[in-house]
Amino acid sequence: MEKMYFPMFVDLSDKRIVIVGGGNVAARRVETLLRFATDITVVAPQISRRLQELGRAGSIRCAYRAYDRADIREADMVLAATDSGEVNRGVWEDCREEERQSGRRILFNSASDKGMCDFYFPAVVETDGVMIGINSAGRNPAKVKQVRQRIQEEFS
Repeated sequence: MEKMYFPMFVDLSDKRIVIVGGGNVAARRVETLLRFATDITVVAPQISRRLQELGRAGSIRCAYRAYDRADIREADMVLAATDSGEVNRGVWEDCREEERQSGRRILFNSASDKGMCDFYFPAVVETDGVMIGINSAGRNPAKVKQVRQRIQEEFS
């Protein structure tokens, strides 16, 4: 039986978030997270134009280099959003090892392997002070996008 994930809304305002990867997936996740968090670091040798703009504006920090385990030492949440399953798995392994050594929990999400995820990244709609999170537990991202668009249209 596949695990079920409880939908939950969490205060991220004082959480340190690290995103490994600088492409389109990372950019979409950063743009969503910026509505809820202010301590976001993106680590990648190449960072998309949109993420560079956010870095120049001071909205996020950008580290233009390969990931290093030291990047996650103080993180509360880590998202691995590279195009390499091997790199994403390595980040996950580092998070688990850091947890064993520090006794501190690091919430982890991988763009490439839902089996490594502590949480699934939701599609988010905010309308008239109501926050709606939509997710399919990684089973049907296209349906999630369709539902998000329908909700946005309904409340626009």
